Amino acid sequence: MKIVTGTVLHGQIVVEGEPFSEGETVTIVGHDERETFHVTPEEKRMLLESIAQADRGEVVDGDELLAELDETN
Repeated sequence: MKIVTGTVLHGQIVVEGEPFSEGETVTIVGHDERETFHVTPEEKRMLLESIAQADRGEVVDGDELLAELDETN
């Protein structure tokens, strides 16, 4: 997983850093510069650890996760 920042120019998204491979699937989350959010130091630590786990391949298949959640309800 990689997280990049980009800008819309002439209707296309131009990203900073390494380009994505042709045909690669991406998810785009837009935000309003005036809209901000704050996290606690603990939330930031947890977020960074979660990203590191994903980078190491320590992930759960989405369908598997949904099945596990269904079992608990």
